[in-house]
Amino acid sequence: MSIKVLYFASLRETLGYSHETLTLPASIATLGDLRSHLAQRGGVWEALGEGRNVRAAINQEMASPDKAVADRDEIAFFPPVTGG
Repeated sequence: MSIKVLYFASLRETLGYSHETLTLPASIATLGDLRSHLAQRGGVWEALGEGRNVRAAINQEMASPDKAVADRDEIAFFPPVTGG
């Protein structure tokens, strides 16, 4: 399965990437699996780890960790937005 992953705002700055294309192992079935997979890279990637306040969307729709990830999906990760 091949997906495109986008990183926004402070996540983009922390990770040093705005986007990447990944070929995922078959064990990655959900958005939560993907976050765990990315966080296991270690170092700055732990910013995506469990318990971190990160929002996500699949194909421009907000998604929960149990949402299925499919071939050619576009996944976006971003910090919660605050305003004033």
